[in-house]
Amino acid sequence: MFTLARPDVFSTGDLGLQKAIIKLYKVEYENQKDLFDKMNSIADNWAPYRTYACRYLWRALDAPLIPV
Repeated sequence: MFTLARPDVFSTGDLGLQKAIIKLYKVEYENQKDLFDKMNSIADNWAPYRTYACRYLWRALDAPLIPV
């Protein structure tokens, strides 16, 4: 993603991204297709910089979630 210098790549199949979005956005889903649809709906807001958002999502997996 980063070595190819493509700023707008988002992979719903990436397990790290799935876990981060479920954790941060409290996504509930019934099946994989439902999860992918919800992930794409969320990620559409980040275009044309979804690649950079992925980097933040991966980092968020290591950070403790602070309750609001």
